[in-house]
Amino acid sequence: MNEVSVTPVQGGVTAPAGYRAAGVACGIKASGAPDLALVVTGESSSAAAVFTTNLAEAAPILISREHLRTSGGRAAAIVVNSGCANACTGPDGMRAAADMAHRTADVVGCEPNAVLVASTGVIGVQLDMARVASGISAAASALSDTGGPAAARAIMTTDPFPKEASVEIAWRGGTFRVGGIAKGAGMIEPMMATMLGFVTMDAAVEPALLQRALKDVVDNTFNAISVDGECSTNDCVFALANGASGVRLGGPDFGVLLQALTRVCEPLAIDIVRGGEGATKLITVRVTGARSDTDARRTARAIANSPLVKTAVHGGDPNWGRLIAVAGRSGSGFSLDRAAVRIGPVELFANGRPYDERADEAAEYLRAREIDLEVDLGTGGPGKSRMWTCDLSAEYVRINAEYRT
Repeated sequence: MNEVSVTPVQGGVTAPAGYRAAGVACGIKASGAPDLALVVTGESSSAAAVFTTNLAEAAPILISREHLRTSGGRAAAIVVNSGCANACTGPDGMRAAADMAHRTADVVGCEPNAVLVASTGVIGVQLDMARVASGISAAASALSDTGGPAAARAIMTTDPFPKEASVEIAWRGGTFRVGGIAKGAGMIEPMMATMLGFVTMDAAVEPALLQRALKDVVDNTFNAISVDGECSTNDCVFALANGASGVRLGGPDFGVLLQALTRVCEPLAIDIVRGGEGATKLITVRVTGARSDTDARRTARAIANSPLVKTAVHGGDPNWGRLIAVAGRSGSGFSLDRAAVRIGPVELFANGRPYDERADEAAEYLRAREIDLEVDLGTGGPGKSRMWTCDLSAEYVRINAEYRT
């Protein structure tokens, strides 16, 4: 791969050239907080998307998927509302999602199928289109090339903080920028969850290549996180590439494209976990010694979603037995006599032998806010995987017990 220089910059989705964004309040949220975001580029851009694997797809997912198909992978705008998922809302929900696209197209000056639509919030509630329409008009009037942070705030639901990332990439082919915003705090599980991610780029990339790269990057970032093991109905990641920098990325530059997207998507994904509902600790799960990367990912996902593991970490209990138990039942190849468990730098189990005399050292390590858990499956294979999750607290239960009430 060509040597690449990566420099963090400010601006989120408006850090790349040729993008404007806005975030406004239009009354969808009872709190009066911002609840509608608009991201626009002056020219029709290459576009790509990765959608939820949940079969109960929300109306915005269906509309956006169809728009990408009929436009040949081109888009000029993204419109997003928070506070209402517009999911499981029948024909009325489909009409509302389509109307969001048409109204956005009118104010932006593009075809309706050049608009991608996303929604997040409570499932099974009809979207108030009078309020959405006023929000789209207000957002169009507020569009700015410094509007990325406002858009990041407007897509939040139970998120404790907005999530943005942007970088400048310099290499022998030129300099371009990538920016992104994301939301998500609960109903987060690999395979796309109740999370939204929007990535902008001012390099030119053909739609098929952008789609291939986005899928690969999402698999190792947004699909490698879990808060609570719940896969939702609205989840999507959209990427736009408008070419405003003058840099063109083709097939030989695929590695550069992957690195550029990863440098934005990975911190956004980690921030989703860091800001998970009720979370007090960020947990990195590493699995090694697997027969294949697929086996390693299967075990890492099982560990990341285990309530027993997550509550042990929350309570500061170095209960390595829970990690061994999850590894053994994960469905991946496993050899107890050669397996190992480490909590941070402390090895608590190896080659069939426990080291409980090290428990106090591990308990002290668990007082930190960022925790590493590592399991070697003992097969001697080259497979490895990494995922991010968080602890499970009483606050998570409180938030979700009261979500609609």
